[in-house]
Formats: sequence, structure tokens, C-alpha cells
Amino acid sequence: TADEDIASEAVKQAIKRLIDNEDKENPLSDQAIVELLERNEGIQIARRTVAKYREVMGILASSKRKKMF
Repeated sequence: TADEDIASEAVKQAIKRLIDNEDKENPLSDQAIVELLERNEGIQIARRTVAKYREVMGILASSKRKKMF
């Protein structure tokens, strides 16, 4: 439904915001994103859903996002 599309888009934007603002040397795990979404946004979502949305948006897993210096 349209409501679900809007909701999933809002969740994707929230995930993207968290990842855009994360510490690049210590990126957020999918589980950490789940916990932050619940605490900060009141969004309850499964870790695998975070992983799915992250992949759909072309965002790498935290281990691959880690910036090496």
C-alpha cells in the first residue's frame, strides 16, 4: 500500500541519516542501527530489514564501510 511505501521510505531515510553521520572509523552495525532507530525514532524494525534496506540503497555492510587510515 501507499502507506507502507511511505513508511519504508521514511525508514530508509532514517537509516541513511544514521550512516551518513556515523564515525567512519567505527561504523554502525545493522544491530546498532536497529537500536538507534528504536531509541531515537521509535521505529521497531528487524536487523535483517535494516540489512535489506541498506543493500537496496547500495550501502555496504559496516565492515566494508570502515575507513582505513
